[in-house]
Amino acid sequence: MGGSPLRILVVGAGIAGLAVARALRLAGFRPDVTDRLPPTERTDTGLYLPGNAARAMRRLDLDGPLRPLGQVIHRQRFLDAAGAPLCEVDLDALWAGVGECRALPRAELHRVLLTGAGGAVRHGAEVSTVEPLPGGVAVGFTDGTGGEYDLVVGADGPRSAVRALAALGGPPRPAGQVVYRAVVRGGPRITDWTALLGQRAGFLVVPLGAGRLYCYADEAGSVLPADPLARLRELFGDYGGPVPEVLAALETVHVERTEEVELGRWFHGRVLLVGDAAHAVAPTLSQGAAMALEDAVVLAESLHAAGSVDAALIAYESRRRPRTRWVRDRTRDRNRTRDVPPALRDPVLRGRGGRIFGEHYRLLTGPP
Repeated sequence: MGGSPLRILVVGAGIAGLAVARALRLAGFRPDVTDRLPPTERTDTGLYLPGNAARAMRRLDLDGPLRPLGQVIHRQRFLDAAGAPLCEVDLDALWAGVGECRALPRAELHRVLLTGAGGAVRHGAEVSTVEPLPGGVAVGFTDGTGGEYDLVVGADGPRSAVRALAALGGPPRPAGQVVYRAVVRGGPRITDWTALLGQRAGFLVVPLGAGRLYCYADEAGSVLPADPLARLRELFGDYGGPVPEVLAALETVHVERTEEVELGRWFHGRVLLVGDAAHAVAPTLSQGAAMALEDAVVLAESLHAAGSVDAALIAYESRRRPRTRWVRDRTRDRNRTRDVPPALRDPVLRGRGGRIFGEHYRLLTGPP
């Protein structure tokens, strides 16, 4: 169906939606893209892209615009709460032949994808109805407008409106952590992805280039604190390594609960879910953006190769589900180590932690 005049609507102009729009344009389609938020209402934090995300950006022909942004990360270092070494992962070796790992502000990746998608997004367009038609979908918006499409792609995140309207699933379920995110300027000099592991809590610092650091921290639980910055300083105040300097430099912290989406199917009729709308997991493996980018590549390939939309959706889900299941299972595996007391966990990590953590990505070094 490559180059066919299919009417495609992509709902959501985040990483998943813009990546889908870019991939579809490269395959000869011209999708419409809508988003319920105004263009200025996106919280900016940092983002770490593993090697498979770089490969997907290359497949989207956007590796050139990405290359000058952020900082390439060559090594992951795991420390205990006091700052003593536990283990390391050589990222260049792990992702050899796949792509380099990079950390950058989320807004910079968003701009690259927005330009690649053609730049035309209808903002403030909230979907209110999704009704099946013979061979298509009727979509209504809260402003009273609507349209008919051959395919609707729900790329609207873990709390997807499209998922609910198309009867593909309910709200996400809590994944068991409260996470804190911030971008720090003027903090300590950090060159590696550096995580400090405590008891049911962890603190991660990643350099973004230009003197900026991405700070990500989490704790087990589901209650959001009234003062996230105060809670962060209370929780990690006795940590060692770079944490004291990072905490001193923090000004604004964004807090949220982690959420999971696990569905029996990803499409119903001509409505398909991609990215976090279909398979959100906790961000432990930093695979949210990578899975969304891969989804986009595979969806465009499936539509281009198949003889019909229906056949393409079957092929797409069959190809993507095992990979996203791997990410979900490995995420849960790693999260379960939070409940292991450091006195038991840390000797194991010092002995073979690098191999354990590297194994979590083994399947992902292969093609999506």
